[in-house]
Order: sequence, then C-alpha cells, then structure tokens
Amino acid sequence: MKRKMQYPATTILIAANGICFAVVEIFGGSTESSEVLAKWGGSYVPLIEAGQYWRLFTCMFLHAGIWHLVNNMLTLGVLGTSLEPLMGSVRFTVLYLVGGLVGSGAAYYYYQANDPYVVSVGASGAIFAVMGGLLWVVLRNRGRVAGLTLRQMLIMLAWSIYFSFRMADVSWSAHLGGLLGGFLLAILLYRRKL
Repeated sequence: MKRKMQYPATTILIAANGICFAVVEIFGGSTESSEVLAKWGGSYVPLIEAGQYWRLFTCMFLHAGIWHLVNNMLTLGVLGTSLEPLMGSVRFTVLYLVGGLVGSGAAYYYYQANDPYVVSVGASGAIFAVMGGLLWVVLRNRGRVAGLTLRQMLIMLAWSIYFSFRMADVSWSAHLGGLLGGFLLAILLYRRKL
C-alpha cells in the first residue's frame, strides 16, 4: 500500500531550496562572493533594471551559507506543516511563491532607492508570506487553529519583525513585503472548513 506524502508542497519547497544550495556550493560557493550569488540568480538591482525580472523569483531559492539555508528551512518546515493542511497544497504553494515575489519586489524597491549594489538572496520573504497567511487563518478561525493561538502568533511575529530590523545583512523590506503579501493572499485563497 502506497503512503501519501503528508506535506507535499512544504517538502518539495524545502528540497528545491536544498538542491539549489548544493548546486551553487558545487559550482562556486554561496559564501565565496556576492558575484557568485548574482551569477546564479540573486536579486541585483542593475541586472533587474536591465530586464532580468526573473531574478525576483530565483533569489528566493538561493542562500548565503549553510546556516542561512538551515534557519530558513527549519522555519519553513514548522510554518509550512501548520499552514499547508489548512489551505491545501496548491493554494499554499501559490501563497508561498506569490507572497515571496511580493517580498522580493519590496526588497528590490528598497535597495533601488538605498543601496543598489546589494545582492539579495533567501527564502525569508516567502517564509514571512507563510507567516502572514497563518496569521489570517488564525484570525479567521477566531484566534485558534492547528494548535496555535492568536497570542502565540503575535508573539512569533513580534520576535520575527524585531530580529528583521536588529540583525545585520537581513532584508527587513523583503520580510515585511512577504508578510503583507501572504496575509492579503490568504484572504483571497483560504477557505474555512465548516
């Protein structure tokens, strides 16, 4: 008897991030230089302005070092396994990818105005989109769902936003853009089970 994968979208997204990290490590090294990350699809204002808009998507699957990857994938694993069963795998994937693009877009506009030569990478904009989606689902279910309360969600959000501003080399604009994008997308995509 075949067993159905319990969290297919979350599992595939984690695997995709891991594979992309391994490829970059083999063919250049993710911490070697920002040029390597730009070469593999990192978000870089001058190249996006030259028409390489696909970088807003590919940057979500690149990470600068193993700890960047591990931290993001552990967070995705926790949040994804909470939200995916509630939304369904397809809607969850749409929220993750589109919310991540909103986060990448927010970071692009921030860096365009403030520091255009930064190479931006990481799944955290998309992960914050999942967090925003989970916040909407908890609110929609009167403050409690999947073992999470509104209070727990707000504490997690407060800590996450705090560290977004306090830690060096973290794109708070991608985090806040993803959070807002995920929240709004969840309003459109989430169907409460009666």
